[in-house]
Amino acid sequence: MPRLTADFKNQIKALSHKELLQIVTKLASKEKFAHDFITVNYLNETLGEETLFEQTKVNINSLIANVYLGRVEQKPLAKLLQNCIKLINEFTKLSKNKVLEADLLMHVLEFPFNNYANSLGTCFTVYDSKLAQILKRTINLITKKLHEDHKLDYQENINRYLSILHSKCNHLNIVYDMPKSI
Repeated sequence: MPRLTADFKNQIKALSHKELLQIVTKLASKEKFAHDFITVNYLNETLGEETLFEQTKVNINSLIANVYLGRVEQKPLAKLLQNCIKLINEFTKLSKNKVLEADLLMHVLEFPFNNYANSLGTCFTVYDSKLAQILKRTINLITKKLHEDHKLDYQENINRYLSILHSKCNHLNIVYDMPKSI
C-alpha cells in the first residue's frame, strides 16, 4: 500500500465535491473491496457487517458444496481450506468484529472435522497442517482477543477438534505444540 504524503492529502482536500463523488463512484464500481468497504462503513452501518458476514458464509458454503474430492481427498480439502481462509481474510479486512470472525472460522472447521476426520494423519500433511493452522488461529482469537464469556461458547467444539488432531496428527510440530484443551 502506498503511503499518503502530506502533499497528496492536500491535493485530495483541494478537489471539489463533484470530483470526489466521481472518484468514489468509479472506485466502488471497479473494486469489490472498495464497494464493500463503503457499504459496511458508510451506507449501511447497522446491517452492513451482518450482511457481509452472511454473504461470506454463503460463499464458504458454496466452496464446500463444489469441492471435488477425486482419488485423494486431502489435496482438494487443503485447497478448500485455503480458499475459505482467503474469504475470511477479506471479511476481516472490512469488519473488525472478532466474534463474527470466530464464527466464520468455526464454521470452516466444522466441515472437515465432522466429515473428514478419518483423512487426517496420512502422508498428505498439507491438509493436516492447514487444518491445524486454522484451529490455532481460532484458539488465539478466542483466548486472546475475545471476552472470556465467548470462550465458553466455543470451548466444547475446540476441545473436540484438539483431541482429534492430537490423536491423529501429533507428529506435526504445529499440532504437538498446541494445548490439549482450552
